[in-house]
Amino acid sequence: MVTPAPVLSPTPPRRGRSLLGRLLIVVLVLGVGGAGLAVLVDLVTPSRDNRPETPVTAAPVRPGSVVPGDAGVVPDQQQPTPQGSPAARDSLTEWANRLSDTVDVPARALRAYALADLAMRVERPRCRLSWATVAGIGRIESNHGRYGGATLTEEGRPSKPIIGIPLDGGPNVRAIPDTDGGTLDGDTTWDRAVGPMQFIPGTWKRYAADGNGDGRADPQQIDDAAVTAARYLCSANRDLSDAKGWWAAVFAYNNSTEYGQKVFGLADTYARRSLPR
Repeated sequence: MVTPAPVLSPTPPRRGRSLLGRLLIVVLVLGVGGAGLAVLVDLVTPSRDNRPETPVTAAPVRPGSVVPGDAGVVPDQQQPTPQGSPAARDSLTEWANRLSDTVDVPARALRAYALADLAMRVERPRCRLSWATVAGIGRIESNHGRYGGATLTEEGRPSKPIIGIPLDGGPNVRAIPDTDGGTLDGDTTWDRAVGPMQFIPGTWKRYAADGNGDGRADPQQIDDAAVTAARYLCSANRDLSDAKGWWAAVFAYNNSTEYGQKVFGLADTYARRSLPR
């Protein structure tokens, strides 16, 4: 769960509205040989199908020493197609459908994580964020939008809203009084983390992105949530190809060594699974 900074607001930043149109390199990431994104697994809810899940285990690594393996995203075209075009959308969807079973991540979620990677290549190219890291967080936070028995629809929203517990200062819970009048989380007393990437309203308000280009930033919509998570991870001029930068980004999301090691293990596993055999 993202705990620092103030959280979301019902009015997204204007810059997010042109995000899809500005992603000119999306198709470059679509490798025909299966290279691509890696994804993670969830702490809370088992998969709703019969495929075996990657276990969520803490990787035996010292924080700050290394970064997850390369996700192997390889360009396959000389001339990039705008992400907002039908050809680019179809290519990204095809890539996600092809890789979904291999990495054990729903294709619709996988597409959102890839979009977040590509968005940062345009918006913050020095960040060097991999979709695998975003996917790892998404697996832990909501099982890729499937927490509590929800299913992720083609529109990218869980079949029922994902809303966390009240942040009321109880055991192991930070106290955060309501900041959004209950607009996002339905609670006018305490803030709650919301959506597939579990943003608290203050953080959402600061980093919110319109990932799917529908004119609004919605924390329950996985494209919006994944790109917002990417913005948050890339903040403070972090370089996530560097061990210090990667661990600082993940600890900013959740300041827990165990959490960071689980994200590491998942991201590394999915990155390796995504590489061509």
